[in-house]
Amino acid sequence: MSSRPTLAAVAARAGVSASTASLAFAGSPRVAPATRERVLSAAAELGYAGPDPLAASLRRGRSGVVGAFIGERLLYAFRDPVALQLLDGISEVLSAHDVGLLLLAGDAGRPSANQIARVPLDAAIFATCGLEDDPALDQLRARGVPIVAVEGPDVEGVALIDIDDRGGTRDLARHLHDLGHRRVEVVAMPLRLDGTSGPVTPERRALAHYRDVRHRIAGVEDVFGLVPVYETPSNAVDEGAAAGRLLLDVDPSRRPTAIVAQSDVLAAGVLQAAAELGLRVPEDLSVVGFDGAELPWLTPTRLTTVVQPSDEKGRLAARAAMDLVEGGAPTRVLLPVELRVGTTSGRAPSSDRSAPR
Repeated sequence: MSSRPTLAAVAARAGVSASTASLAFAGSPRVAPATRERVLSAAAELGYAGPDPLAASLRRGRSGVVGAFIGERLLYAFRDPVALQLLDGISEVLSAHDVGLLLLAGDAGRPSANQIARVPLDAAIFATCGLEDDPALDQLRARGVPIVAVEGPDVEGVALIDIDDRGGTRDLARHLHDLGHRRVEVVAMPLRLDGTSGPVTPERRALAHYRDVRHRIAGVEDVFGLVPVYETPSNAVDEGAAAGRLLLDVDPSRRPTAIVAQSDVLAAGVLQAAAELGLRVPEDLSVVGFDGAELPWLTPTRLTTVVQPSDEKGRLAARAAMDLVEGGAPTRVLLPVELRVGTTSGRAPSSDRSAPR
């Protein structure tokens, strides 16, 4: 039985030492071009592909991999244009460092505790999670893996790349208030990933895992006081449509005149429900979102939303991760957001303008 070719065999065939052959594969300038060519030719003759990258990474004390923890199943993450922008920004920076990106999904796709204890990672980015009590966070911290959080969790020793969720949503709420709206409801992203949907009770609010969800509710209530909140089980267009049907298919005297969706994807679903029910936007109903996502299928409708720098968040998260790998200290960054007024918000119906706050 033939054995697998080794670096030593390549070195012997090329007439060089094993260390010289290793440097030749690494592209070291210490090896003359002619010698390197001789080593590579010997390797090709023997069918040797090169040194084991895992063994090399272990010698360096690096895996060459950064893990990105995704809050939801990849099925939902890859339908979310904001999540894709974020991951694109992360991969852009990591690729420049010759570092790979390992996606670790939520729900049934999340690795077990045993797997997280063993998976080789140079750093971890909690990309769309924000869980203060995620067990993976504690496991990785116990292992000494550098951690970057995108919009949470806000934990000591963890680098944080954040945006002004509360301030941005407050700007949305002020915009609606200035237009005379008083009957306002919120369509929220999941407070916890447990499949729950429906009106949010005070008890449920107390259990909310996600900082961005809590802050976007708070931004609305900074302007309007306590408002009804409807939780969706996932950030998806069909879930926004389902919520919209339940909130809008009621007696007009009880129907909200404005809905604040916590993402543009959910807002697109609410717009779909409004169209199905024959409601005019913005004459009968104003719908606003959050993210500034590219939603070309809405054209010519332009969603009123808060624009966040999703790709820049990803780039900053990846740079923070690489800084931590090199021994840098955790940093905290708060990125600004901007209100963008489109065609989906307008004056409240006259009967609502005089209603009490």
